[in-house]
Amino acid sequence: MSKLLDRMRNAIRLKGYSLRTEEAYLNWVRRYIFYHNPGLSRGEVNRHPAEMGAEEIRAFLAHLARDHNVSPSTQNQALSAILFLYREVLHIEIEPLLISMAKRPQRLPTVLTPSEVQQLLQHITGKYKLIAQLLYGSGLRLMECLRLRIKDIDLTYRAITVRDGKGHKDRIVPLPQTAIPALKRQIEYARLLHQQDLEEGYGEVYLPHALAQKYPNAAREFIWQYLFPSTKRSNDPRTGKERRHHIDPSGVQRAVRTAARKAGLTKRVTPHTLRHSFATHLLQNGYDIRTVQELLGHKDLRTTMVYTHVLQRSGLAVRSPLDTLNQQTDETNEPMN
Repeated sequence: MSKLLDRMRNAIRLKGYSLRTEEAYLNWVRRYIFYHNPGLSRGEVNRHPAEMGAEEIRAFLAHLARDHNVSPSTQNQALSAILFLYREVLHIEIEPLLISMAKRPQRLPTVLTPSEVQQLLQHITGKYKLIAQLLYGSGLRLMECLRLRIKDIDLTYRAITVRDGKGHKDRIVPLPQTAIPALKRQIEYARLLHQQDLEEGYGEVYLPHALAQKYPNAAREFIWQYLFPSTKRSNDPRTGKERRHHIDPSGVQRAVRTAARKAGLTKRVTPHTLRHSFATHLLQNGYDIRTVQELLGHKDLRTTMVYTHVLQRSGLAVRSPLDTLNQQTDETNEPMN
């Protein structure tokens, strides 16, 4: 199995997938193989994945849903990983009609009001506040924000370039004027940290898509450094090199949860809630759905349409008959002149 997983790891890296995707895919394939070879830990191999197919994949997915109660999105991730194994490593095509993606429940996103966003931001400080401002002010996904490089920030044109976002697409989003002073301070902080790393014999940063081979000196240039660098250097799990990565998303998630609690918000708030609020508030302010789709980086317009449903189903969209009844009663009870 180790040789098969090594082949898959190489295929994933050849495709330029992120480390998080690599780890998730390898984990699912490992679980798939062990499920159909329960004695593998004792050296007993019953069936190689090449000898299995759609029936075994369906059985594994059913096991995840039945015995582990995993969500549809998790089932779909497991399916994507297994299909990658067959398509890219074993070069076996699985008939798509035999396996279908698990249907995700149609849930409306949680959206904050402008007043609630303001209350939330008042209880976040430092770099986490700046990150929250960009999530709401530019509609970024959390990892898109944390992976920003210095060169992606254009203070003159007030624009942020999102590189290799979801679906491997680039896009340009607005940079909030309000965030510029804090951005300038963050850039200066990153500059000082990078200078310190260079003086200590480090200063390299991870570059995607073999750019390090194409531009050997780019990894040490300031413009390629992360906008939100980690406070400590760490070893790259792929190369073993000591580098400075971006900050961990868990810190942002914790800061947002804490701020929501301090602000007394009664909604479940995560960093992604700010992106949902960005889209909804743009539509409320009269921007067309296609513009919002482009800013969010959605491939399918139907994904963006969920925010129109949020507006249509809000309490402001339909007048309650109870309010109408009370108004009619009040009018009937008005004293005659």
